[in-house]
Amino acid sequence: MCLAIPALVSELLPDDMAKVSLDGVTKEISIAMVEDVKPGDYVIIHVGYALSKIDADEAEKTLALLAEAGALQGAAE
Repeated sequence: MCLAIPALVSELLPDDMAKVSLDGVTKEISIAMVEDVKPGDYVIIHVGYALSKIDADEAEKTLALLAEAGALQGAAE
């Protein structure tokens, strides 16, 4: 099963890359497929790529559900 999860963009990097924060883990991802990403935005990520932007309220609800289900534990590894 594949899982795409919301992550908060904390910093833009060169070459269409960004740093995101997910459950206390910072990762570098590609934002090449999503336009107008800026720090503070939430993006849906899958295997190191941002697939789309997501509304902050929806992202927080999704993260809360994942945490409740235990699915978030280990997902950022």
